[in-house]
This record gives sequence, C-alpha cells and structure tokens, in this order.
Amino acid sequence: MNYNWRRRDFLKKTSAASIAAMAAGAPISALLNACTADTVILLYMAGGMAHTETFDPKKYTPFRKGMEAKEVLSTFKAVPTVLDGVNFSEGLEKIGGVMDKGSLIRSYVAADLGHILHTRHQFHWHTCYEPPQSVAVPHMGSWMAKELGPVNPVIPPFINIGQRFTVGEGEELKAFHSAGFLGSEYGPFLIPDPSSGLDSVRPPVGMSNKRFEARNQLYENLIKESAMGEFGSDYQKESLKRSMEQAYMLLNSPEAKAFDLSQEPKEKYDIYNTGKFGLGCLMAKRLVDQGARFISVTSEYEPFVGWDTHENGHTRLKGMKKLIDAPIAQLIKDLDESGKLDRTLVVLASEFSRDMLTEGRPGAKVKDQVEVPDIIEDMKNYGMHRHFTDGCSVLMFGGGIKKGYVYGKTADERPCKSIEKPIKIAALHQTIYHALGMDPETNYEIEKRPFYTTPDGHGEAEMDLFA
Repeated sequence: MNYNWRRRDFLKKTSAASIAAMAAGAPISALLNACTADTVILLYMAGGMAHTETFDPKKYTPFRKGMEAKEVLSTFKAVPTVLDGVNFSEGLEKIGGVMDKGSLIRSYVAADLGHILHTRHQFHWHTCYEPPQSVAVPHMGSWMAKELGPVNPVIPPFINIGQRFTVGEGEELKAFHSAGFLGSEYGPFLIPDPSSGLDSVRPPVGMSNKRFEARNQLYENLIKESAMGEFGSDYQKESLKRSMEQAYMLLNSPEAKAFDLSQEPKEKYDIYNTGKFGLGCLMAKRLVDQGARFISVTSEYEPFVGWDTHENGHTRLKGMKKLIDAPIAQLIKDLDESGKLDRTLVVLASEFSRDMLTEGRPGAKVKDQVEVPDIIEDMKNYGMHRHFTDGCSVLMFGGGIKKGYVYGKTADERPCKSIEKPIKIAALHQTIYHALGMDPETNYEIEKRPFYTTPDGHGEAEMDLFA
C-alpha cells in the first residue's frame, strides 16, 4: 500500500476516517492531533560523525604499533543497548539506555557533491538542496516557522543554539542559517553560547531599556535608508520589521527566563553540563516547555575540531562522546517524563560518516583530503579520518516515531555501506515534515517556477518509521 499521499488523496482518506471516527463517537480533534508533532529538536553532530564509532559499531580492533590501516573498522568496543541484539559504540551507554523510546536509522546515504567540503554537505542536509543555488534557499527550520508559525507567539519559532560564525568557514555557514526567500522573520534566532543565552534577549550591559528602544528606532531608520530600504521588496521590508518587533516582544516577556539556565535545579543542570552542547540540550528542553517550534542544537562546526577527526580520531571521539551521551539521554528522559516527547520530534544527525580508507563512497570515490599511512605506528593515526557518505546513522525520538525500532542496515565489512533500506535527504526531510503535518506539496513561486520543501516536490516521507 502506498502511504505517501498527496493533498487530494489525504483529504479523501481523512474524510472517510472522519466519518468512521464520528460514528464511533471519537472527537475529530483527537484524531488529527494524534498524527502530528508540535516541535522539532535537531541535535546536529557537525563535522562528520563516524557511524562505525557511534551507533553502528563493527569489529573492534585495538590499537597496536605496526597494525595495518585496512584492519580498522571500529576503534571502540560494542556495548549493549536496551534493545535486544542492538549494540552501540562504547561511551554511548546512556543514549543506548533510552533507545526503547525511539528509532535508529542505520542507512542514511549522503549525496555525491564532488570534492567533499563540510559546509556544502551541511547546506544540503539543512536545506535539502545541493549548493550552489540561484535563489536563497530556506533552512528546514525556516520552512516550519513560515508554514506552522510559532507555538507561542513570544518565543521565536526557529532557534539555533551553539554555532558561532567567527570560526572556520563562517560565510559558508551563514549561507544556510537563513530563511532565504521566505523572509527575515523566519530566520534563526541565534544563541552561540547557551551559558550566556539570556544575553541574547536583553540589552547590552549598561544600556537601559529606554536607551535600547531609542537605538531600535535608529536601527529602523537606518534600514529605511539602506539598500534594503531602497531596493528591497515590500515583503522583505515588512519581514525584517516583524523580525525586529518579535525580538523586542521577547525582551519584555516572562518567557525570556527560558534562556536563563541558572533557573534550573542544580542536580539537573549538572547532568547536562558537559559543555556548550550539553547546556544547549538543557536550553532546548526549557524552550520546548515555553512553546518553541524548531530548535537546533549543534556540536558546532569548526575545522579540525570536534567530530572533524582528520587526526587523533579515537582520542577525539572519547571526548565527544562524553559531551553528548548524558545530555541527550537526559533530554529524552525529561521530555518523556513531562509528557512532551510524543509531541516533540528529536532528530540526531550528521552531514556524513567517516572511514579509515574510503573518501566519498565506493564507485564515487573522490580526492583524498588526508594522508592515512598503510601501517599505523602512532596513536594519532588510529581512528576514522576520511569522509564517508555511503552509510550514516540517524536517531529519531517522539513525534509519532516508532519506539525500539531499527531501520536499515550497513555491511559488516569494509566498505561499511548501506545495504538495506537506504534513505536519502529528501525522504528524511519529508518524514520530519510529515510528523508536523506539513503538506509535501508546500511550495512558493520563485523565479517563475515552484520551489518546494524538497527538490521538485519529489521527496516522500518514510512511513515505515511511524508507529
């Protein structure tokens, strides 16, 4: 049976279902509400998270001097999760303990974009479109902000936590942290550091509210005299004005306290406090409580830092797992205990995976960007160094997603590529949009052609992931 309905099919099916529901005495609101989530939290492992070192471990090969690089599949032992027969990589035991509340996708396949650059694949992951594009393409969060609006009108519908634009490929990162043609009001509310998140919603130190209001008026006047004011469309001007008004409304609201992590009980704060990413997860939990629509928490992309393991792969990943394991598990537990997990879709993903030997994927191998010796003598060369696009892991919790489910499979021997149920970005995006009840035919006319949430509107939700 084909569950990937278009609008007309959906109306036919739901009309029949509605009649049946009324006959049975079931309220229609309950029927519709059971189909959708209200909020999405994206936990983005920027830099390329190796699937064989995290959620899809293979044969463990301990380090020894003189070992061959081709021997190495996983540099960590496999440890059991709460699901029978499903193992994670050592260091992710706490996330493994909550997998009965979500689904594990082991067969995400990233696109072939030629010479691999992180920000090109990150652009593709967040927008569903391959760069470059002739128009400014909206981020996934901006589509939700535009189509669904805020859950709470005071809280910005799209909040991005953890990414600075002063490191590495700053301009490239800015290219997809944007609402594009949808307008400024649907762009991200940026919080580079959650430990000082309250600073994002109040005037600078030493500035009174009255002075802030005067500066805001001056800013509006400058906008009118700028290129935007002179050449921008009425829609663009109004969108920018509304984004400024929204920020001002938040500044004066009691909801602004959601950004103040000092309000959290110490015992809970300490669990999340593994660093900037962990505190971002805590802020995400608080923002869900206040009615956020889309929240992105990233481990932050900075070249040769974090998951970008071009050297010292094993050692670096030890540290990265300590940063994410407890906060992510606690976030799922807290959302579940508060009754909000069913209405919140949590997605953990990365732009691509990694492998010791293969750059790209078999059959579409691209230029190597790092030297990996055939014989490993130094610990710094022990780990996953090259970019691998043919098998990646994604976790999904809540929002109608199946519990305790594993989707897809990768090969146990190199190349550890997807061999069952491969899923690509358009299907992943439409699966997320489907959880929120967004029509797959959503589009706007740009440059005299329809521009969809997924290229040409061809993306279809993977219904097998839903309960």
